[in-house]
Amino acid sequence: MTIKIDKKIKSYSVQKPEDRDREREAAASAAAAQIALDNAEPVSNIIHMHEKIERPESLVGSTYKIKSPLVEHAMYVTINDIVLNPGTEHELRRPFEVFINSKNMDHFQWIVALTRIMSAVFRKGGDVTFLVEEMKAVFDPRGGYFKAGGVYMPSIVAGIGSVVEEHLKSIGMIADPVLSDAQRTLIADKRAASDIGDGASFPPTATLCHKCNTKALVLMDGCQTCLNCGYSKCG
Repeated sequence: MTIKIDKKIKSYSVQKPEDRDREREAAASAAAAQIALDNAEPVSNIIHMHEKIERPESLVGSTYKIKSPLVEHAMYVTINDIVLNPGTEHELRRPFEVFINSKNMDHFQWIVALTRIMSAVFRKGGDVTFLVEEMKAVFDPRGGYFKAGGVYMPSIVAGIGSVVEEHLKSIGMIADPVLSDAQRTLIADKRAASDIGDGASFPPTATLCHKCNTKALVLMDGCQTCLNCGYSKCG
């Protein structure tokens, strides 16, 4: 075979047999790696929550009671979870649907609408924790109420949002804020100074803490301090 050279030859080298062997081995290795890559199985078949997942015959659920002075009868919020990747290291519980039951029919329409929208968001998958903040930010023009423990709820919808938050924490979708050792020590000292145990209610003179919405803000040592979350206006 004749090859025409159009450019000036500046240098040359003689290819040895071992050089050709190395080139063949490198080409063979690259071809084998590509074949293995093409035929490789997926690293894992992890199932993520999405709207195409069909409802199984049974779901794991929890029911929460909401008793508000704004309505005559209590509400019962049931949140059902679907278990993804059961029996594997990737097993997860994700909310799938929500129902609210009550004898009070005054709020029937918006309750049905709210539960259907929430269930649709749950089935869509992804980060559904935004629902908590959106619902807890709803205010009733007639005023809110204090639930057990002195936590202020600005509306019934906010109370439902608080229940959703509690449920998402229980299945690991929302993490509780971790208090530092200094904050825990401060809270313990303030509780001890006020003769309040961990399971006791807060003083009747306590005011609302704007950080945790709990009626646990007391004046101690000339500074407003929350006995629930450790917040202090003095830093």
